[in-house]
Amino acid sequence: MKENPKFIISGGGTGGHIYPAIAIANEIKSRYSQSEILFVGANDKMEMQKVPQAGYPIKGLWIAGIQRKLTLQNAMFPLKLASSLMKSFGIIKGFKPDVVIGTGGFASGAVLKVASMLGIPTVIQEQNSYPGITNKLLSKKANKICVAYENLERFFPKENLILTGNPVRQDLLSVNDKRDEALTYFKLDVSKKTLLVLGGSLGARRVNQLIAKELDWLLSQGIQIIWQCGKLYFEEYKHFNDKENVQVLAFIDRMDLVYAAADVVISRSGASSVSELCLVGKPVVFIPSPNVAEDHQTKNAQAIVDKHGAILLKENELDEQFEVVFETLLNDKGKQESLSENIKALALPNATKQIVDEIMKLVNK
Repeated sequence: MKENPKFIISGGGTGGHIYPAIAIANEIKSRYSQSEILFVGANDKMEMQKVPQAGYPIKGLWIAGIQRKLTLQNAMFPLKLASSLMKSFGIIKGFKPDVVIGTGGFASGAVLKVASMLGIPTVIQEQNSYPGITNKLLSKKANKICVAYENLERFFPKENLILTGNPVRQDLLSVNDKRDEALTYFKLDVSKKTLLVLGGSLGARRVNQLIAKELDWLLSQGIQIIWQCGKLYFEEYKHFNDKENVQVLAFIDRMDLVYAAADVVISRSGASSVSELCLVGKPVVFIPSPNVAEDHQTKNAQAIVDKHGAILLKENELDEQFEVVFETLLNDKGKQESLSENIKALALPNATKQIVDEIMKLVNK
């Protein structure tokens, strides 16, 4: 094994791509303190802040996704792609990585493509149950494809496919021991059940609209609410903090404690959220975003529902079905327990370690 192996990790655009990338980097560093790690992301995206905050250097590419309608940004895409491929070539030739790892996003597409052309081993970490077009294309040349769901051989070469799960925060492994600390931290009433509402780091418009509309009804059920509305929507919804038993937050720093405090969860079904909720084993109502590539959030949630581990409500069902579904769940302790048990059975807690094991096999080759 080399004393100071070098790695390029690329992924971004959303927290669902960034946080797994950082988790992989942290695991590599914990094993090999002399290793060198360089991130590559997209200019003006959140990874350009989040990665340096985690203690790693990052270089940015001039790249963005294709919009679903005719826009100037789409017209610029070929130019941006060419620029990103050229810059990726320079970065890789200069840094000389032993392995290049991609966790999704358009920047990772450019970097992994160039790495493959240069004969450098590549690893794809696919978070979703339905992969995007970039990873499908890249997988043909990838040495390893680490996935979080079964039955993905219809998209990826079977011989390079490894079921690992998604990297998640390691502090979530012991949330059940932190309930008392969590209730104190969030100043919660120990006699009330706690509903946790999660919309992702940026927030979810339709979920926020639902909670705002149903807030008085929810409080009439005798519960208390921690509502993570996202930084894009905080100004719009922060006035609900004036209500008793309601906490509206833009962002939650202590996810381990908020999961420990929660009795029931309403959440989007991005890959990272699903993986975390499997690990913490709380009864959850998934409300997938329909505005994502290939409707992958619905497919993520459906994979859990098929194993009787969660409830799925589509956005177009909320007005008619939300109150009935939620009240039934809240009042059915047996249902809560079975959902918790079934979703927890789907957890893959050693994902990060397994992914890094596969990466290190390529270094040793």
